[in-house]
Amino acid sequence: MLVNLKEILEIAEQEKNAVGMFNATGFDSLQAVIGAAEELNRPVVIAHAEVHNVYNDIDMVGPAMLAVAKNAKVPVCVHLDHGTSMAMVWRALRIGFTSVMIDASALPYERNLLCTKEITQAAHAMGVSVEAELGRLATGESGEAEEGVSHAEDFYTDPEQAKEFCEQTGIDALAIAFGTAHGFYKAQPKLDFGVVERCAASTGLPLVMHGGSGVSEEGFRKAIASGIRKINYYSYMSKAGYMAAKDFIASGKSNYLHDVEYAAMQAMKEDVKRAMRIFSEV
Repeated sequence: MLVNLKEILEIAEQEKNAVGMFNATGFDSLQAVIGAAEELNRPVVIAHAEVHNVYNDIDMVGPAMLAVAKNAKVPVCVHLDHGTSMAMVWRALRIGFTSVMIDASALPYERNLLCTKEITQAAHAMGVSVEAELGRLATGESGEAEEGVSHAEDFYTDPEQAKEFCEQTGIDALAIAFGTAHGFYKAQPKLDFGVVERCAASTGLPLVMHGGSGVSEEGFRKAIASGIRKINYYSYMSKAGYMAAKDFIASGKSNYLHDVEYAAMQAMKEDVKRAMRIFSEV
């Protein structure tokens, strides 16, 4: 069942839990995520990140994501993750994505606001939800350190600025910076849940946690209790698939690529189910 992000976040708000967003970099991960959601009967967000476009172009993978979402037994939102260029956001809108993230957080505040407002007005006219980001994580979507971000706490989202930003842009969800990072953590992150609580109170909007992989179960629970309603999760799902493929190849059970892909898909599905169970606790 194809829905937009606003509809899925309304479910999360009613249940006081969080919906998972999982990047689908190929058909194996797409099968894993949808399979997990259907087995657990949970709504889900499947996403294509602009940084992954080099592996699977949005014009190829996007229609497949939409077809799978329409035929799914659970609510599925098809989302553009970290659209850093206006061109990519427009491509997602033309293809039929039901949600887009315009990520202009690296730009000065006023430019971020104007870019986000422009996309939001166009997207809403098409029935598409919009997520934006304010504040910056210590690492970018690729997992590499962000240029100019040496002390992450200096780039945490400011609740009062967030209030103004949300009011002026009209977005449906806000991704905030409160101590998470993209990619693999070298140590447990130190999360400032006070930032989450204050941003939730000031904006009145569903908040998004980026860099969800590697956060402890207790960290997830506290973030959700503080106002997080969408959690982006990819790195450890991908690692689960990689390790399963590596082990299967080492076992010598088969010389066929499709057998390796199936082993990876099953491992990713189990990891997604584990994450979904944590996010959907009520």
